[in-house]
Amino acid sequence: MNIYAVIMAGGVGSRFWPRSKKALPKQLLKIFGDSTMIQATVERIDDLIDRNKIFIITNEIQAPEVKNQLKDIPEENIIVEPFGRNTAAAIGLASIIIKAKDPEAVTIVLPADHIIKEEEIFRNTLHNAAKFAFEKKALVTIGIHPTRPETGYGYIQIDDKKIQDNIYKVLTFAEKPNYATAVRFLESGDFLWNSGMFIWRVDTILEEIRTYMPDLFEGLVEIENHLNKKDFHDVLVKTYGQMKKISIDYGIMEKSTKVYLTKGFFTWSDVGSWEEVYQLSEKDSNGNALVGKVYTDKVIDSYIYSPDKFTAVIGVDNLIIINYDDTLLVCRRDRAQDVKNIVEYLKMNKMDEYC
Repeated sequence: MNIYAVIMAGGVGSRFWPRSKKALPKQLLKIFGDSTMIQATVERIDDLIDRNKIFIITNEIQAPEVKNQLKDIPEENIIVEPFGRNTAAAIGLASIIIKAKDPEAVTIVLPADHIIKEEEIFRNTLHNAAKFAFEKKALVTIGIHPTRPETGYGYIQIDDKKIQDNIYKVLTFAEKPNYATAVRFLESGDFLWNSGMFIWRVDTILEEIRTYMPDLFEGLVEIENHLNKKDFHDVLVKTYGQMKKISIDYGIMEKSTKVYLTKGFFTWSDVGSWEEVYQLSEKDSNGNALVGKVYTDKVIDSYIYSPDKFTAVIGVDNLIIINYDDTLLVCRRDRAQDVKNIVEYLKMNKMDEYC
């Protein structure tokens, strides 16, 4: 069993504005510790996967900084999408490239911007899932026990009867719910957070793409036929540009009969918003997490980030305040998911210098 990794690193992290910008998004920033998020993702699997078997899929804007931060990853393993086409196309592209090296490879697909603690448990979870996926030709995802009625995550419902040790059949996928639905999911006990991590053989996922996404499969075959040829880039640009923007969850996982789940018994967060950063940060006696030059007076349960400028805050609670570069964000913590709307506003009003 040869295990490879595919690290998805093309997102813009719009809910992490204003620190996350299109050229330097969340996964390329230091959020916790001395490593950027993508560096931490690679370091986390070092004891499981050789770096020459780690592939990064990103875009043209971010690729130079990805290469700069991951000098130990072979440059040919940095896959550059010519256009953003969501995760189904990205995973399909990575799969045909790895298949050319090893037709029975098991790939572990990981987002580049997660926080994971208890790393040995995490690696053991991946290895056991890879063994099951290799032997049973299964599609395996990792589910996380919900600790709160979170509306920013998708959910997965499982049959609570084990297939084998820590492997369960998936019943349904649920999109990001409203608060009332999230409460019901939490109370039911058989819904887990969708971590967005996947484990499968490349031949298995490509077969499922052929079955459930034949148009995508046809495009991937065309690209595959030109691997290592002089016209590869031209064919990639032409073919990839015609592919539909569909997630792997919607295109494959919600339809396939081969989907299983293993539970992740480790601390996990996708750090999807500033609220997540607040939850993960150390706090003072007033429940505040403060970074940089900050003065507070009668401030409670707030996250304030101001590394380069002095920021004074008085008499407020439950706020997120990000004073960064030439931008300022002030937001109620319970509206952290709406920060992405700012990026849409900036794009619509041609204020690209701020995004």
